[in-house]
This record gives sequence, C-alpha cells and structure tokens, in this order.
Amino acid sequence: MATVQVEKKGNELSHLKDTDIAQMKAMGITVEQVRSQIRTFKRGASYLKLNRPCTVGDGIRVIPEDEVRKFSLLHKEAASSGRLLKFVPASGAASRMFKALLQLRKVYQDCDRDKITRKAGQGDGEAEEVLRFMEGIMRFAFFDDIKSAMAASGFDTETELRKGRFKEIIDHLLTSRGIYYTHLPKGLLKFHSYPEGSRTSFEEHLVEAAEYVGDAEGICRLHFTVSPEHQQKFADILEGVGPRYEERYGVRFQVNFSLQKQSTDTIAVDLNNKPFREKDGSLLFRPGGHGALIENLNDLRGDIIYIKNIDNIVPDRLKCPTFKWKKILAGYLIEIQKKVFGYLERLAAEKPEHNFIEEVMDFARNRLYLSPPVDWRWKSSGEKRRFLQNRLKRPLRVCGMVRNEGEPGGGPFWVEGKDGALSLQIVETVQVDPESEEQQTILGSATYFNPVDIVCAVRDNEGKLFDLKGFVDPDAVFISQKSKDGRDLKALELPGLWNGAMANWITVFVEVPINTFNPVKTINDLLRTEHQSL
Repeated sequence: MATVQVEKKGNELSHLKDTDIAQMKAMGITVEQVRSQIRTFKRGASYLKLNRPCTVGDGIRVIPEDEVRKFSLLHKEAASSGRLLKFVPASGAASRMFKALLQLRKVYQDCDRDKITRKAGQGDGEAEEVLRFMEGIMRFAFFDDIKSAMAASGFDTETELRKGRFKEIIDHLLTSRGIYYTHLPKGLLKFHSYPEGSRTSFEEHLVEAAEYVGDAEGICRLHFTVSPEHQQKFADILEGVGPRYEERYGVRFQVNFSLQKQSTDTIAVDLNNKPFREKDGSLLFRPGGHGALIENLNDLRGDIIYIKNIDNIVPDRLKCPTFKWKKILAGYLIEIQKKVFGYLERLAAEKPEHNFIEEVMDFARNRLYLSPPVDWRWKSSGEKRRFLQNRLKRPLRVCGMVRNEGEPGGGPFWVEGKDGALSLQIVETVQVDPESEEQQTILGSATYFNPVDIVCAVRDNEGKLFDLKGFVDPDAVFISQKSKDGRDLKALELPGLWNGAMANWITVFVEVPINTFNPVKTINDLLRTEHQSL
C-alpha cells in the first residue's frame, strides 16, 4: 500500500496511506485538522481558570416584574415580523436513560421481582430504580405500546407484572422484540399522556413553539438536528400529527432537519496518541459532540434563534411559565441588541467624544459585563473606539439560569482568560482542573445551573450574518477514554455548543424560575409530577 508523507515537523501523522487520505477527503476532513487534533491529544485538554461563580448582581440579572410587559411587547413585535426560529438538538440517543434497566437485565437474566427487591434492600441504587420503574409502569405514556408488543409475542403484561416476572416487559421495552426504545433518540420517545393519545417530546416542542415562535401569518419555524437513521421517523410523525396541531393552534409549521456533519468528526487515537485503526485498517473517526452543531446553527441563516434541549419539555398544563419566560428572554435580548446596534452605528459614523466613549464603556461594563483593558484610561480615543467596536460587534446570547438544585451539568461563571480579562461563560465540570482544590471549591460554590434556555442573535447591525465559527474557543475541547473492539482509545469532543463554541459571544445571564426546567435524564424522571398529565 502506498503511503504519503504529510508533514516534516513532528510525527503526528508521519505516514498516511492513500486510502486514509481518500477516507478523510470523503468526509470533508483535512490532514491539517487531524494533525491539530493529535497535537491536542498529546498536550491534553486545557482547563478553564474560574474566578468566581456568577450570582445575582454579579453576572446574573433578575428581571423586575414591572419590565415584563415591555419585554413581552418586544418579543411580540419580533415574532410578528418573522424574526424567530427554534433550534433543538435532537440526535442524542436515549440509551443512557435506561442505564439501570440495562444493567439489571445484564446481571439478572430472569429479572425476578424478589431477587431485585433483595438487591434494592442491600442499597443497590440501580435495583431501586428498576423497582420504581416497574411500580410506575402503567403511568408511562408508552405503556400501551409495550402491552401491544407483548400481546403480539403472546404475553399478557398485567400477568407478568402480577407474578413479578419483569424480563419480558423489559425486553419488549429495550430490544427489537418490542418497541426498541434504546435504539431511538429522545425526541421519538413518548413522554406525556393525554386523553386523545400520547405525545413524543418532538411533538411537545411543536406545540410549545406554536405559542411564541409564530409570525403574523401563523408560520412557526423550527429546526431539529437529527441522526440520519431517524430523520424519516421524525418526518413521518410531523406528517401524521402536524396538520392536527396546526388546526388546533392556528399555525403552520415550517420544520427543517439537519444532520451533524461528517466533517466535524474527530480522529480517535490509542493511548500512545497514534491514530486508532479499525480492524480493516481504516482510521476511526468519532462524532465531535454537540459542539459540532455550531456548524448547523451557522447554516440556518437565522436572526433570533431559541435553543432548547429536546428533553426539557412539559405537558400542556405546565407550559405557561415557559411561554412567559421565552418571551421575556427574547424581549430582553432585543432591547440589548437595539442598544448595541445604536452604539455601533454612532461609533462608526462620527469621531466619538470622550463622554460618549465612556457612556458606551459603562453600558458594556454594567449591562454586558465586558471588562475594559487594564490600560483603558491611557488609551487614545481611536484605540478605545476600536476596542468597543470589536467587543460589541459579536453574536449575542441571553441565557436563562435556574437556581442550582443538584442537577448534573454546567453553570454560569466568571472565567479568567489568558490575557487576564474576565468573561461570562457556561462551564461544564470537565472543563475545570480536578487536581486544583481552589478551582474545585469555586466550581462547587455555584448557586445557579444552566438549563440550556438560550436566545441568540446572529446578525450584526448591518443585518449581515456572523460567521459563528469565528467565535469559538478552539482550546475548549474535551478528551475522554473509550474502548472499541476491546481496545482502549482516546476520543476528542469539540468545544460544547453553549460552552467553548460560544465562548467569544456577548453573553448575558438572566435568572429564570426553576419550574421552566424539567429535564428527562433517566426514564424514571417521566414519573415525576411535572411529566404526568394529571
């Protein structure tokens, strides 16, 4: 097999086969990208330097009740003119939701109630989760689907439950013998029950968007990122239920789907940082994580874009707080955007006076939490103007933050950059040095949590689209250890979508009530009162 010399410095990719080059080219990946990724593996992921957690008045704003109407009206104006779009990452597999069931099924082939009860009595958390699942199984929106699948196989669900035989029930939930939920993304799982039938989380996002995304003509624009093997299933659901929801809510859905690009996949390496090869000799590339979706977001050519996770959705009876705060967040973003645009136009159009420059800096400092350079007072007017133009002409996001009640995930922090400047960032646990007691103490002192309730503005004051890829922190990657075919490997995730991928945006944090955050991370979360249609 012929080989190609691809570099003279270092040995990240000292030799590549012709087939390797062809494989990379077919994926839209360059040799330089792979070389850079291997260098990252060698040096290791860099950690952020936390300065302090954000708190109310120090990075987080509380919206006064007397401002709610103003922001709601700004939202209404933007919605009517068709500026709004909802973006939902929906390609994530649901398999992690069923960890306890999968583990117990592996350990106990018969999944007998008495055996699992004894294990739970010994403090086994996974056994306790399985028992809770079985005790509440009739309350799940997909219960009738399990019953139908089991009946087709000759089993009666109620009889199996009564006799404490859980194996067939679990098999018909998790495997291809039944509804095969471990094979589906969360967006295709039935979350909530209603008198007229059950809804998937995908459907709930359609219903939710009908309230706050629709324009003056009733058009609701939504975009879902999906996996290629499931795109048709999403399209089939939309075709089946879309007309019914359109008639009920007086809207028309304009839904588009996109796939995570192969060009955002990252090379896997062995523990010696050499490219990991499959059994057939080809290079192993892995999906780059949700940070890869900055490309999808960039391609939307949108204006004001809501971002929300697929699993943070509630039944109709609890949607009103979500509607209220979605409108407030968008209205607040629009108010800030108008102010920023006005300042940018004046900065570009005239030679600014000292007082005006200081007015803009005060706004940037107090409303956007942008810090001036340490030598600000000694800079010339021209230097100050260029600094402000650079910092203000960026994508803008307003991020809802909830009080931390122990949910796993990231939170809002003041982060110190390499130049010593502070910025607001959403930080994940893996981005903080686990060996630093000081950094871990700051991390643990956070009182707010990121529910992924974000509104973005992606056009500048001239109406031009920002190239969002130009505002990514390329160092904010994650490295994890995995295995393939019994061999250890290291995997690289790109900077997270709302972490490093938006690190250089203008970021504003706003407190939102905890009742707007109701995620489904495990299957038993659907048994919470918040996910039951009472």
